[in-house]
Amino acid sequence: MLKRFTAALLALTPWIAPAETVQVAVAANFAEPIKAIADEWQRASGHTLNATVGATGKLYAQIRNGAPFDVFLAANAQVPETLEAEGLAQPGSRFTYARGQLVLWSANARRVDAQGDVLRRADLGKLAYANPKTAPYGAAAVQLMAALGLTEALTPKLVQGESIGQTYAFVFTGNADVGFVALSQIFKNGQLKSGSMWRPPGNLYAPIEQDAVLLKRGANNPAARAFMQWLKSPEGQTLIRTYGYDI
Repeated sequence: MLKRFTAALLALTPWIAPAETVQVAVAANFAEPIKAIADEWQRASGHTLNATVGATGKLYAQIRNGAPFDVFLAANAQVPETLEAEGLAQPGSRFTYARGQLVLWSANARRVDAQGDVLRRADLGKLAYANPKTAPYGAAAVQLMAALGLTEALTPKLVQGESIGQTYAFVFTGNADVGFVALSQIFKNGQLKSGSMWRPPGNLYAPIEQDAVLLKRGANNPAARAFMQWLKSPEGQTLIRTYGYDI
């Protein structure tokens, strides 16, 4: 009788999918948003998200060498596209989750003017930027300096960060006077968190289209697929916008 009752109870009980873990490789400019995203998504889904943050080029190298990532949130569109072409990502899974914005920033609230003329001042100190070979925001900074006709004048002042995260740290700690960083690093809920900034016109550098892609390892991971869907949702897009990204 007890066995029959248990069987009947199980038949009436809704099936609940077990919680899974998704391993996400995240471009350094997205380090702050992914913390908030992980908290919100984990509460909503019951799954667990583990993020590894780094320069897009370095994360790409790790993926090619077998790093156990399920999802890649890159700082450009080219690297996810390459991963698809190399058979390391699920075909058709790639989409643009954010459009990044480059800014010139100083931890000093009075240092950077609204037109970016600080770049032409004789008293300009060290200027930080990310490695353009591995960090798309670094490549955008190089394009911007060229468009302004300042490459030659600024070259002696440049200090290069390994990633946009290290570039931000150079400026935040005072090891650089100003630096080209991602708006998302210094912006939250529609406001500048600290310091002073100049937002250059977007036509002075190539658009920073940031693509997400489901990697082969995550193809059969329900948490990975659920996370990719959530990034496209109104909830995900709204949260991403609060960090200064366009969608």
